[in-house]
Amino acid sequence: MKTIQLLNIPNFYSSYYLLGLNQAFKVKFKMDSNFTQFNNKPILIFKVDDAIAVIDNDDPTGVQQELYEIASVYFVTNKLLDHDSYKQPKVKPLYPHYPVNIVPLYCRVFGINLLRYLKLKDVIQQIYILLRRPLYGQYKRSFKKDNFIFFSSNIWKKEPETNHIRAEFIRFCKTDTRIVFKGGFIPRSDGNNYGFDNELNEERYSPKMFSKLSATSKIALNNPAVCGAVSWRLAEYLNQGLFVLSFPFKIELPHNFMHGAEVHFIEKTTQFKPVLDKVVDDSDYHEVIAARGKFYFDTYCTPGAQAKYVVDSILNGESNLKEDLKHSS
Repeated sequence: MKTIQLLNIPNFYSSYYLLGLNQAFKVKFKMDSNFTQFNNKPILIFKVDDAIAVIDNDDPTGVQQELYEIASVYFVTNKLLDHDSYKQPKVKPLYPHYPVNIVPLYCRVFGINLLRYLKLKDVIQQIYILLRRPLYGQYKRSFKKDNFIFFSSNIWKKEPETNHIRAEFIRFCKTDTRIVFKGGFIPRSDGNNYGFDNELNEERYSPKMFSKLSATSKIALNNPAVCGAVSWRLAEYLNQGLFVLSFPFKIELPHNFMHGAEVHFIEKTTQFKPVLDKVVDDSDYHEVIAARGKFYFDTYCTPGAQAKYVVDSILNGESNLKEDLKHSS
């Protein structure tokens, strides 16, 4: 079994990939002093054979150029289509994924090194966050849903387009009498809710309760999040076998979704009603989209499948590089 050598201690954003790499390969940790500044960040740096690779789970503000220069492959969760930094040749996109509870693995792999390289309060915070996340599991294939929709979201200070789309969805769900709706915007701690007071929901949901309620939803809304990033909700929705209603992606995926296949795409909030009409009147269409979305997840997005995609991309890249050097010599 091939060994993956971890070179830094990432934060909980990389939990899905730590789980996958551990499932598919043998994982060992050896802190590289060149990468201490990336500890407890949404970046995982590791080595396969002699190749260094990076998995960047941060918001899409551009690659860490110093890491890009030394990496054989630089993987990003949010490979924005219109951002020059992500058009560099070694940048590769990732599939949707989401943070999961890997506390035993986190403690076992990094052990006492957590206290050597992180502050105690940071270790406690990471363990607390991971414990609140659901354990990873394959949801059962169950696609028939009642007309119940759960949707809850924060109000983002600098994302008016995202806020608008989500507010319109909340309003639609509240006013359509066919829907039993639960959720709304979470009030901001600074008290400035940007005019969305009628869309507020005073109830807060733990990550585990959020997942539980989402799993029963007739429709799951997906739209670009902060800076155009893909929401972690998407991967969980696909795993749960939900009918995903999505606005166009602003990022590249290794295998793109097709309208009317794995997801149903729309471009305007005025299309919410026609979509609900369709899924209520045509249960077969609802089930087909949900089932194909689940198949996409099971094929490409499981932790093990993503770990193999990442490592295969690295090894293939190294093999191609050796061939290029051989022919140029």
